[in-house]
Amino acid sequence: MKITLITVGKLKEKYWQQAVDEYRKRLGAYAKLELVEVPDEKEPNNASEKDIENIKDKEAEKILGRVKDSQHVVTLEIHGKTYTSEQLASQYQQWMNTGKSDIVFIIGGSNGLGQAVKQRSNQEISFGTLTYPHQMMKVMLMEQIYRANKIIKNESYHK
Repeated sequence: MKITLITVGKLKEKYWQQAVDEYRKRLGAYAKLELVEVPDEKEPNNASEKDIENIKDKEAEKILGRVKDSQHVVTLEIHGKTYTSEQLASQYQQWMNTGKSDIVFIIGGSNGLGQAVKQRSNQEISFGTLTYPHQMMKVMLMEQIYRANKIIKNESYHK
């Protein structure tokens, strides 16, 4: 399985980078992992709705420039489908069983995802209706992908 995580913005805090490095190491036993960070667009003070849409559109161009036609795209969106860890593991297994072995997960920037990315998405998943920092979402997603692999292999997960 090849997993690509495309995120908007750079991880700046050392503790987030350490968490990402830990899950990258753990996931290495299960999948080929590629992490792609596209630069976020600067948001002017008192940005209008039009400014926000323009920012999301520019970020969408950068994101889609990293997505191949053959890849199965999963976007993280508040209004996506929610899963338990077991259900996500089952979905992950289904992707493998149906030949979707090149999965791209996309986490948008602080303003969300542009319409072009949403249209390219094959599947939308949600971690609930709470708002999380995108740096935290990257770590949470990596942890859940790792957990899904542990569940599929029927391996114990260190709690």
